[in-house]
Order: sequence, then C-alpha cells, then structure tokens
Amino acid sequence: MSAALRPPSGSPHARLWGIGSYRPARVVANAELVEAIDSSDEWIQQRTGIRERRFASPEETVQMMSVAASRQALERAGVDARQIDCVVVATVSHLLQTPAVATAIAHELGTDQAAAFDISAACAGFCHGISLAADMVRGGSARHVLVIGVERLSDITDLTDRGTAFIFADGAGAAVVGPSDEPGIGPVVWGSDGEQFDLIRTREDWRDVLAADAPVMPHLVMQGSAVFRWASFTMAKVGLQALDRAGVAPDQLDCFVPHQANMRITDAMARAMKLPETVRIARDIAEQGNTSAASIPLALDRMLAEGDARSGDTALLIAFGAGLAYAAQVVTVP
Repeated sequence: MSAALRPPSGSPHARLWGIGSYRPARVVANAELVEAIDSSDEWIQQRTGIRERRFASPEETVQMMSVAASRQALERAGVDARQIDCVVVATVSHLLQTPAVATAIAHELGTDQAAAFDISAACAGFCHGISLAADMVRGGSARHVLVIGVERLSDITDLTDRGTAFIFADGAGAAVVGPSDEPGIGPVVWGSDGEQFDLIRTREDWRDVLAADAPVMPHLVMQGSAVFRWASFTMAKVGLQALDRAGVAPDQLDCFVPHQANMRITDAMARAMKLPETVRIARDIAEQGNTSAASIPLALDRMLAEGDARSGDTALLIAFGAGLAYAAQVVTVP
C-alpha cells in the first residue's frame, strides 16, 4: 500500500511587506549621448520622455545593487534576512551563464541557506517574480520571499545605436512578499508572444561572438515602432484583465505602475484602459531611463518617496519586454 503524502500548507493570502531600491550614483543626461547617435535632447524627450538615466560604476555590480535594494526592503518590511526562505532575482544582465546571482545575493544578505534562483523574463521579470512568490507563500513552500529586479543594461547597450543608446539604464529594486490574512496580491495575467521573438533581443549569439575576427559584447537591439504598437494596445487589454480578475474597477484604482519603457506607451495604455484622472501614474522613466526588470520596483518606490503612492493604496503593475513576455497583477502598496 502506497503512503499517503501530506499536502503542503501555506498562508491563505500573500502581500507585499516592504519595497526598496538602489539607483547608481552617476546621472547621464541626454546631452552626453546625442553626439554619438546624431540626435538631440529634444528628439529623445519627444520620442521617449527620458531626460536622464543612471549608469552603474564598476563597483556598482548586479550583486551590489541587489543587496543594497534588498536590505532597504527588508528593513522596511521588518523582516530579518534569516527569515527569507527564497530569493528570486529577475535579470538579463548578470553576465555569468551560471551560477545564478541569486545564490550569491542570498549568502551576502545572510539568509541562512535560502532557496535562490534567477529568472529571465526581461522587462516582465519582476512581475513574474511577484507572482511566483505569492504562489510560494500560499502554497507553503516559503513564508517570506525576496523578489529582486536588477539590471546593468549599460554593459549590453551599444551607445552608437540610434534606436537604443538613449533608452536603457541601470538600477535595482526589491520587494519582500509574505503571508497575509487578506488578499494583497491579485491573480496574475501573464503570457508571451513568441511569434515576435525578434522585436527585442541581443544582437549576437555568444557563438557568433567567439567566431568573429573582432569579438564584440552582444548588445540589445529593438524594433521600436513595432514594440510601441504592440505594447500600447495589447498591454491595455492585459491590464484590464488583471483588474477584472482582481475584482477591481478602474475607478477603484489608486496607482498605475507600468514598466518604464516609454512615456508615450504609458500614456497610450492609460487612455486605452480609460483610467480616471484620479489614478496616479508612475513616470520614473524621465529621470531613470528603462531599467528592464528593475523598472517597476524603482518606479513604485519613487512614488512612495514623493507621496504619489501611500501604504494601503491599490496599484496595477504591468510589464512587458523581450520575448515578448508580459505580466500584470493588482497589489496593495506596502
């Protein structure tokens, strides 16, 4: 007779307990980039809404920025690192194929041998991580999960590429997800459109780099117009689905925190979803640039710091990027 397995048992619900961020010290204005791409500050701002961005120094590594953001999130959550059962790092710019940088971050934080792994979902990675963390907490495989979105995109950006040189940037954000008596993280709406795999990608395969006479670091390339059309309308539908699954009407929303890809995309999504003027919208891209997996926690933390978001607010998170991978969920702001 086979043994009866004991089922896992977790919390009835999950929520965000605390959030933290790290922004590199170096501020790079548009004026520093325009000569190499035959452009102008005015053109960049009209096209993307970006005025400046942050580039990391050699000392501001993926691990260093992640640890700094995580310590802030842990302190705000009132959680000791040893209480973290799992560390999930969303990134595409940790340049070691293996091991996962999450393991080194978990060790440096002193998490007492937490499970740790990286996920690669590009700009949608943080929202993927939040969904995975919520499921872990409810399923019983972890009580507290640390979710990090971190990028050093300056390492893989071609500063002579007129289509991308002014877009990407560096930074880290982190959130502690833990148990709750009330729902604090709504159902995720996620997916991918692999038919459009080539719209955002690294230009070269590593094998091509090694075979080249003059090896060059693989760089990000993007078909900007196609991405704009896809994101502006497809993602509005995803956002409305996430609101519907969470049982939240657009006029009940306090904050809209989209991936900081392009100010015009943000505005187009808000219009398509018919968000009322009372909804406060994250516009961190103007000063931070596009930090891929780090953009949503960075943007939400700025909203909290500036009073545009408050603890207890209802916020819609939505992210999209290479793959084309996407994810959205409604959360209660910690």
